Amino acid sequence: MTKEIFIKYVQELVLPLFTGSHIAGEDVSSVRDNEVAQGANGSMLVKPHKEDEYRLIIKRSQPFKNADIELMQAIIHELDNINEFNITDATYKQRLQTLAMEKAICKSLTEVSSDTLLGVIAELDSCARKTYEGHRIKFGIIINEYNVCQNKSSNLFYQNLFRKDFFAVMSNGIQSCVEIDKEGYVLGHVLFEKLRFAPTISPYDYINVAKYCGEKRIGIILLESGEILLFKNHELMFCKRRGVWGSYFHDEIIQLLSNRTTHTIKEIRKAIYFTALDCSFAGSGGCLVYLNKDELENALTHIDINDIMDEKYFEIKKKQMIEESHKLYNIGNPLPFDENITFKEYIDQYKLVKSECLRECIDNRKFHELNRKLRQEITSVDGATIIDNDGTIIAVGAIVQIEAGSSGGGRLAATKTLAKYGVAIKISADGIMQGFIKDRKNNKVKPIFTVG
Repeated sequence: MTKEIFIKYVQELVLPLFTGSHIAGEDVSSVRDNEVAQGANGSMLVKPHKEDEYRLIIKRSQPFKNADIELMQAIIHELDNINEFNITDATYKQRLQTLAMEKAICKSLTEVSSDTLLGVIAELDSCARKTYEGHRIKFGIIINEYNVCQNKSSNLFYQNLFRKDFFAVMSNGIQSCVEIDKEGYVLGHVLFEKLRFAPTISPYDYINVAKYCGEKRIGIILLESGEILLFKNHELMFCKRRGVWGSYFHDEIIQLLSNRTTHTIKEIRKAIYFTALDCSFAGSGGCLVYLNKDELENALTHIDINDIMDEKYFEIKKKQMIEESHKLYNIGNPLPFDENITFKEYIDQYKLVKSECLRECIDNRKFHELNRKLRQEITSVDGATIIDNDGTIIAVGAIVQIEAGSSGGGRLAATKTLAKYGVAIKISADGIMQGFIKDRKNNKVKPIFTVG
């Protein structure tokens, strides 16, 4: 494989799997070097063959871990198998390369049932292009490596069942799934009721799937949108969106939300990440901001007083506005409210329906003390949800005064503006999550992760 072809393959298929990564150049290599290896500063070094005299340097904002290296090794191995056939048809070769990606993902999840997993993904891909009685199909299958089907009838083999219309309504992937053994024969039907507690990292609607899928069970879920989710070890591992696979690195993102400060609370960071994940799969989008302890007042300068929901921060913002009104260039521009007005009086006088309603729903609780569904729903309100260092909700649906020269859409510009005061996450309607912080070296905002 030529360098040009390999670079194209990496750019089109491999980099999207490791979301947020990019080719940062190349390094000299020899036959003593492995095809895949850990590079300096958490980078990854990759080449297609042992004999190649170069390795591409792949970087992203968070370091690559051993699991990433192993997955890349599996991809290179499958790619090498394809190249042995010397296929000249470009379209056919591209299809095989895409299949090689999926095969490597399957092998990274399981050795004993990787062929069955690959086959199920192919069947669900086919289902994603169909409808049943006018509705898009949603479906869930669990591969159970604990049990073996005793009845090896061809009628119970998953590929034969997918050819029958009735099978499309046998599960919905949320409350129920069809369970098969490692060879693909039906074991039964799983209804997710009264499952034992298990800590999970999963979108809200699929918590029960994640609970059920431990070390020896793999969940494959087809969404109505055509996306395919893969679960194992009680967490979401991979997602196929718009025909491209992406991987998830949950613990790393939760750690990145600390922004290298010591006062952050892990429960708050977990709540923020889970909420971003929930918004991502709800398709609602959102903007979540976790402010640093020493930047709270600076951040308030970008927030409209009408969007503030906490009395303490209302008083701080009111004081800022009073001080601003006394400056020489504001003479003749009086405050729109009395300087002694209380928070409750302000809400009543200006009929702030949103603030009053949300305050009743939140009921003086901090962000991480709310139930997950409520967190997802308030974050979906158009505008930014802003949280202080101890989890107090400062604002919901805040319209942010962005800085001059901001680029990108309104949500992205607002996210980057507030990222100077903490960690800000933009969740787009198509599910992409992007995290930003301030780069203290050049006083600019930089991305710290992209996933989805």
